[in-house]
Amino acid sequence: MDEQLFFKQLNSLCTSKEIFDFLCSLEVMSDTMASGALQRIAEVEVDDNGLKNPEEVLGNDVFRALCFQFEFESSKLSNTGLLNALQALIKLRIDPQSTLMVSLLSEGEERLGKGQLTVKNLCVLGESLLELEGPSCVTLEQIVNHMQEKDIEKWSPREMVMVYKMLQVTVGEGKCHQDLLNRMNSVTLTIVYQLSPKFTSIILNSLVVLHQTRAVPLITALCRHSVKHIPYFTGDELVNVLEAFLFFGHHEQIFTEALETHIPMSIFTMHPQTVCKVMQYCCQKMILSKPIFDAVAESFISSADRFTTDQIAGYIIPFGTLNYLPSSASSLFRKLEATLHTRLSHFQPHTLLNLLHSCILIQRYPVNFLPKIFSPYFLQQLQAQPPGLDRTAASQLTQLYLTVTLECPFYEGPKLLSKYQVKASLMSHNSLDVHLLKRVKTGLLYLLKKRIYFASEVSTLYFYTVDIEIKLDEEGFVLPAAQCEEVHRRIALCVDGRNRFCTNSHNLLGGEAIKQRHLQLLGYEVVQIPFFEIESLQNCRKMAEYLHKKIFPHTYGQSC
Repeated sequence: MDEQLFFKQLNSLCTSKEIFDFLCSLEVMSDTMASGALQRIAEVEVDDNGLKNPEEVLGNDVFRALCFQFEFESSKLSNTGLLNALQALIKLRIDPQSTLMVSLLSEGEERLGKGQLTVKNLCVLGESLLELEGPSCVTLEQIVNHMQEKDIEKWSPREMVMVYKMLQVTVGEGKCHQDLLNRMNSVTLTIVYQLSPKFTSIILNSLVVLHQTRAVPLITALCRHSVKHIPYFTGDELVNVLEAFLFFGHHEQIFTEALETHIPMSIFTMHPQTVCKVMQYCCQKMILSKPIFDAVAESFISSADRFTTDQIAGYIIPFGTLNYLPSSASSLFRKLEATLHTRLSHFQPHTLLNLLHSCILIQRYPVNFLPKIFSPYFLQQLQAQPPGLDRTAASQLTQLYLTVTLECPFYEGPKLLSKYQVKASLMSHNSLDVHLLKRVKTGLLYLLKKRIYFASEVSTLYFYTVDIEIKLDEEGFVLPAAQCEEVHRRIALCVDGRNRFCTNSHNLLGGEAIKQRHLQLLGYEVVQIPFFEIESLQNCRKMAEYLHKKIFPHTYGQSC
């Protein structure tokens, strides 16, 4: 039978029985056809759990006859027949120590050593060895060395992907073969438009593993190309793409928009781990996407019972970080509370602390669980689990304690011992826009005439640092910042740069929102100076006018 007709008929068959009956009807076939038949059997009979009907396949007379010929005539096989048969038999879980497999492997390695294999052959052999022996296979390095001698510009997308995969597992960060990688990166850039969702995901993952941070044109092109594939990525493929966006610090607005279209439609069929990666992407990029967050909230309400504790945290923490309450907030947090009541002891200490801390950022108070958090036993568990009771964990504990003190006066449970409390938060200092602060200070100096009338980056007695503090006496006159007597009012200016807001949004991040809320409860008059109100102010006089109107609205328009 003509090979083209053979493969057309073969690919229309859907069970091993149909394939064996078809093979019995042929008088003769080439080794390429025979190996193709084995590959088709593997396609229809192997799933994630292995071979579905091992006795029906491995015990079949036609199958045994094919294996016999491949074993004893391995030296006479074409490269394609030999390597395709090897690949198919690996997928069919044939014992690697069997004489059949040993014969095919040794023949393949002998031809590799003699330089007889084409690029396609090398890729099939490499894929087979990865499947059979994993990254520790020493022959993979030999295959890569042969690939370096080939003309990369003639490689197909499949061959390019396979070499990336081999490099990924054989050379770590790619230092040994960086010249080869540079050539591959350049050629891949020219074929990005041809790449399928699977190939796009694999190459991006390889670039991450190989730390190809200098391949900026290729990374940018792949990230943009991935937008059109979002509806077609598998869960694992989408995770790879999102990890690449995070690793390389890349951001595409059209990518976010594509996610916003896809996630709400697919949320109930997506694996929880994939959803967690989407939320991690939004959280780290500070992207408040209401369509995504609303869909994730609905998914949590309906399916949280089957999530792991890490997945529960992965779903919920971004709501606090980005300071967003979905429309279903009451149902969402009722579900979270019920889940915590049932599975509280299952959470790792740091995961539980991160989760409960995120809740207070959006004024959801986990008072029923704080006795556990403040207990000596839990604090010992925190210390014992890496990274231990570090400054971040201590800050979260302190903010939890401050929250129940200021916002939950009815709480009568255990308190956080003073030795676990920190005096200053890291968050405000890390998020301070120094350039913006300098502009505001210059405007204040113009307004108040003397530098003594305000202080910047003031540490309070209660954990928070105030960007700029102004003190007033009982009659409303500004006092020197160093004066402690006769202070009737304290004004806290919060100079909020872009990094205190969600991306492309006027929505404050949770950490800044809780700070401003607590400063008010501590007696400060909080005046927010957001970047979007002052960026357009061109000079010192206009800044001073803005600050006058903002800080002293009752005297604006009068002489100071």
